[in-house]
Amino acid sequence: MIRAPMRPFVLVLAAALALGACSSNKGKKDQAYVARDVETLYNVAKDTLNKRQYKVAAAQFDEVERQHPYSVWARRAQLMSAFSYYVSGSYNDAIGSAQRFLSLHPGSREAPYAYYMIAVSYYEQISGVERDQKITQQALDALGEVIRRYPNTDYAADARLKVDLARDHLAGKEMEIGRFYQIRGLHLAATLRFRNVVDQYDTTSHTPEALHRLVESYLLLGLPEEAKKAAAVLGSNYPGSKWYERSFALMTKHGSGR
Repeated sequence: MIRAPMRPFVLVLAAALALGACSSNKGKKDQAYVARDVETLYNVAKDTLNKRQYKVAAAQFDEVERQHPYSVWARRAQLMSAFSYYVSGSYNDAIGSAQRFLSLHPGSREAPYAYYMIAVSYYEQISGVERDQKITQQALDALGEVIRRYPNTDYAADARLKVDLARDHLAGKEMEIGRFYQIRGLHLAATLRFRNVVDQYDTTSHTPEALHRLVESYLLLGLPEEAKKAAAVLGSNYPGSKWYERSFALMTKHGSGR
């Protein structure tokens, strides 16, 4: 999982309730139907949340909506349910609660938070580059939606940071696959992956290595002019990097160094 300094934004509701960022060991419990007035139900859920029993609180907030679906408390409870699921690490449930809120209240002033909750719930599920990166793309799409809809908010500012980190993660996946192909002598397939990094993720930390790997692969494919072009781009943009030093030495060895 990749991380960014995101908690100050995600925990905006928690701050109002004087909560920490701890997670609970208690699992989700089915809530028996006991008819109660909406304010009592909501306050019980809030108290449970304050006790950091997050999954139980989420179920109790869901109960507010179930018993009093048309009250103003139900709208608030939907968001608090999403938040409670998020803090407990139940990210798919958090996404579901936030999406339900948006389907019922698309024009609400709390909609930016709901969109952001969806985005960070995807983001928290990003796994190591050795695994499939479908969830990373979902995170990027959801983060992009926050930026597009609410460009001048704190949510968008934080989303932009996470977009950069997620793109770096996808570039890392491309590099991993490219190196896998290169080690096995599949140099054409490797160049396609390295070119993806240079063309699609050129602002990430992986670009210098991708250019160097292109130099290596093009030389092994018998394409010295293409290798020279990649080395030139590397030298122009990253002249002090170790990857340029390696490429320069490699091109010199092949009689193309300058």
